[in-house]
Amino acid sequence: MMELICYIVLWLTTMSLWLHFHLRVNLGSTWIHSGIYFMCFPWFILSTKSSANLYFMEGLIRDHGDMSDACIRRAFQATEDEFTDYVRHSKPELLTVGACCLVGVIRGRTLHVANLGDSRAVLGSVSRNSGKITATQLTMDHNASSEEIQQELRSKFPEDDQIVMMKHGVWRVKGIIQVSRSIGDIYLKSPDVNMETLQGPFRLAEPVKRPVLSSEPTVDTWSLQQQDRFLIFASDGLWEHLSNQDACEIVHRHARSGVARKLIKAALCEAARKREVRYEDLRTLEKKVRRFFHDDITVVVVFVDHELFNRQGSFRELSLRGGINC
Repeated sequence: MMELICYIVLWLTTMSLWLHFHLRVNLGSTWIHSGIYFMCFPWFILSTKSSANLYFMEGLIRDHGDMSDACIRRAFQATEDEFTDYVRHSKPELLTVGACCLVGVIRGRTLHVANLGDSRAVLGSVSRNSGKITATQLTMDHNASSEEIQQELRSKFPEDDQIVMMKHGVWRVKGIIQVSRSIGDIYLKSPDVNMETLQGPFRLAEPVKRPVLSSEPTVDTWSLQQQDRFLIFASDGLWEHLSNQDACEIVHRHARSGVARKLIKAALCEAARKREVRYEDLRTLEKKVRRFFHDDITVVVVFVDHELFNRQGSFRELSLRGGINC
């Protein structure tokens, strides 16, 4: 059997998607690792050893002999610890910088999905009887707009009646941030942070007494079935404008090549329609203006090749960098 390890790393500015893809194959059991990191600090990820922390899973697998939820959680924690240490000792101005993170790991027909923040993984499957595509959401959105997340926060912080607040028409943790879990955002996790150094909307009335945000991912395991066709990994900017079912139907109707771009365009067209402007006009707006029409959108579609699970052989190493602007 072959070992197939695939890492996918994305970082973004407003509507600019940059892709780093690495594929390495060795002898062993069949493995596919795919990770999507939605980072506000890409230069840090690329320029320090933290870029390897989520790849750290490979070493954990070797040490423990198998993939597990614990391996994934350790990798997330290693990334959190590395960034926190970097900020504290070298870049204190990054106390308010954070990121969502979504990672998928496939071994054989077992899929592990880990999520931190409000990015989302959705599985597209074909019905054996009707041939229609159906969507299954694989992750929980850690977003304060969710009643479940609001209840979770209020239960955890019963003494704080401002733990979840409506601000600018949106539910936010402490009236500041929408996500309840992230990598970074140290000012909402460390009681010892000097709040006087924070400016503008990040300034709290009182320093936090204990971490408000969590860096603990939600990790779930799924068994891929013969009818499962593809996985969509995307940031919340896509799901604000497309339902899980709509996204899966777009992927199902079109050829594989360029299908992620089609999802992004569909979301932008819907964003334009909601604001009663044309898609072509939306694209001409400056980035700081477009922010009022839609959030950043990053998408990766992973197709499930069932023949690959039973195939033996070797593959050459492949490394690819590219960019997509929509």
